[in-house]
Amino acid sequence: MQAKFRFRPVSFSWVAVHPEPKGVIQFVGGAFFGTFPTIFYRYFLRKLFEEGYTIVTLPFRFSFRHWPLAIGLLREQDALRQELTTLAIHLGYEHEIYNHKDRYLWIGHSLGCKYITLLEFLSGKQWPQAIEACIGRKERQRLENLVEANGPEELSIKGQPSLLIAPDISNTESAIPVRAVAQLLDRLQLGVLPTREQTQCLISGSDLFNLAALVSFKKDELAGSITDGQKSEEIQKNSDVLWLLRQLQLRRLPAINQELPGKHLEPLGIQIGPYVVDFNPLDKFVELLSQRFLEKVVIQFLDKLKQRAKDI
Repeated sequence: MQAKFRFRPVSFSWVAVHPEPKGVIQFVGGAFFGTFPTIFYRYFLRKLFEEGYTIVTLPFRFSFRHWPLAIGLLREQDALRQELTTLAIHLGYEHEIYNHKDRYLWIGHSLGCKYITLLEFLSGKQWPQAIEACIGRKERQRLENLVEANGPEELSIKGQPSLLIAPDISNTESAIPVRAVAQLLDRLQLGVLPTREQTQCLISGSDLFNLAALVSFKKDELAGSITDGQKSEEIQKNSDVLWLLRQLQLRRLPAINQELPGKHLEPLGIQIGPYVVDFNPLDKFVELLSQRFLEKVVIQFLDKLKQRAKDI
């Protein structure tokens, strides 16, 4: 059956249903661009669809409170399983795959990666103790109440591979570039939670993240790059890519990774003739299809992650 790339509203997401899917990709984009993922990430998502995946785009919602947003993604996954099954049956498509959690994968770009890492952390049994150690008893109680009131029945993405593209483990200063304002919000406890430092503490203390891959870009000045390891201590300290890669390389199954040419917004773009237009006049703006490698690398990484999941 010929696959037609078309997004439909399902639950709170936009979904391109493949007639014969080999997996379900749940995609979370970055701030602003991730609010309209079917437009800004269209070429990237279409290539993954053509590879045989049903695509679920989870529109980005801006908030300084990242725990509720992360938990909401998992709650949405639970709702989508039934709705995707119903829709696929209606369309005459293969539908059994949607009932199997191990056929779902996560891809994040920029800040969307932070939500996925928080879900990975919550998939461990010892997360309440880790929250208390890294953030405090009040935050543990607050999060336990949030999970009890809003969480799905099973709070876990264990067994579901994650591919992180230019991950941004955001602080308040990432959302508000005026440092004085960001620092004021932090002092009033109105800034981003969990902070970058708290998130790093949670990740470093976890024994999960064994089904992870990371793609970074050489000229990324927001999330950083692997080459930051050759720069000053201050640059290394602020490089989320470098910090996360060093952490994920310590896992029982080290992360798959590759750094590509480009800047932070490399995944964006729509196809116009032989070009990809990426909505970024401060970057290249247009790129020949023949010179774009991101989708090929991502598809290869997804295959490797799925094989790794089978071998665990």
